[in-house]
Amino acid sequence: MAIDLRSDTVTRPTDEMRRAMAAAQVGDDVYGEDMTINELEEKGAALMGKEAGLFVTSGTMGNLLSVLTVCQRGDEIIMEEQMHMFWYEVAGI
Repeated sequence: MAIDLRSDTVTRPTDEMRRAMAAAQVGDDVYGEDMTINELEEKGAALMGKEAGLFVTSGTMGNLLSVLTVCQRGDEIIMEEQMHMFWYEVAGI
């Protein structure tokens, strides 16, 4: 079986995957109650030597958070002419 990682919509889950999803611990990540997300953020932070990690659902969201961290409303940013954020994320802002 091939697992296509381009999107969460292109690989059909196997029965084993469905069982794993049904048995997974769940919780609300907004309130810090999703143990899977908490563990992922902790492992990511440890791997990068940081005090905390933040899981985001897409590269687009991560790029936008990065821009918003360093820019204020009305600021402009300079991008390299082939920058992914410009061509594929509507300039990311």
